[in-house]
Amino acid sequence: MTGRIVLIPFSPRVAPGLMSGAAWAAVTEPGARVHAGAEEHPILEYLDDLDVAIELIEGESAEVAEELLAEAAAGARVVWLADPSGADQRLVQALGQRLAAGLPGAPGAAVSADIELEVLPGSYDLPGAKLLDLVAVMDRLRSPGGCPWDAKQTHQSLVKYLLEEAYEAAETIEDGDCEVPGDGRDALREELGDVLLQVAFHSRIAQEHAEDPFGIDDVAQGIVTKLIGRHPHVFGDGAARDAAEVEATWEQLKAAEKSRTSVVEGVVLAQPALSLADKLLKRAGGAGLEITVPQLPAQLEQASDISASTPKEQVGRLLLAVVGLARELGVDPEEALRIQARGLRDQILHREASR
Repeated sequence: MTGRIVLIPFSPRVAPGLMSGAAWAAVTEPGARVHAGAEEHPILEYLDDLDVAIELIEGESAEVAEELLAEAAAGARVVWLADPSGADQRLVQALGQRLAAGLPGAPGAAVSADIELEVLPGSYDLPGAKLLDLVAVMDRLRSPGGCPWDAKQTHQSLVKYLLEEAYEAAETIEDGDCEVPGDGRDALREELGDVLLQVAFHSRIAQEHAEDPFGIDDVAQGIVTKLIGRHPHVFGDGAARDAAEVEATWEQLKAAEKSRTSVVEGVVLAQPALSLADKLLKRAGGAGLEITVPQLPAQLEQASDISASTPKEQVGRLLLAVVGLARELGVDPEEALRIQARGLRDQILHREASR
């Protein structure tokens, strides 16, 4: 008779009372010999009330493998409930090696070439389940006996890493290879992981606050609530004709939620000067404010040949020319533009007040 060993692994990220239909059929099949390696297996208590007989086989991986193989060699359908922690990896390896080698088993027994080995998932990870592993790792690093470096970090000490990882992810995207399978896409996956680490790290630190703790679940819930509220055309009865209308609705809802009285509220002044100026001009345009912006000098416009370049290339050359001019004059271009951006902010506030 053909014997069969069915290995049923369980996801440690899924509630133990849940089991796939195929795994349930294997466990409850009449005549099946169902085994586990310890009484503490989380699935056992859910099988006790269903008249499923579970036989424990404890011992070294090689010994357990021999016993399972002996039962299967006798023609039985053997089911092994794997430990969700992954502690059964050596048992799986021992079974695979024994079947592949076709070696004799325990004294007086032999491994039949007819024994089949099947892996049948008992539960499957939900999308995002690996995030639980990240949370567990961060807990381990920050807990007593973890990593001394991780344990001493604060929100303030991690700011530079948060910015650095975000810039590295942006650079990887700008390199242009992230859409094609290969090194560029692998690099993007890694850089996004580094950014995600910063979110998990800050959330873990926030969880330790004595008076106002919050953790990764609170962070996630906050952004979920925000996304649902800011997309009434998806989650409510709102409507949006295009992306521009979606963006306008987002800004309106955001201003109402935060009770903002000015379009410049929420614009971070500490961001790079170029993005700061762009954000301020965007907010002013969205509010219909007439803002005076310096015009390009005539000679600079004439010196720029736009016939052989795209608008993006032309603007890039002009910006680079301005940086070059700033160096010739001994001026910090970031500081110079930041001064102008702050002046633009004051102009917007003045226009709002006069309107």
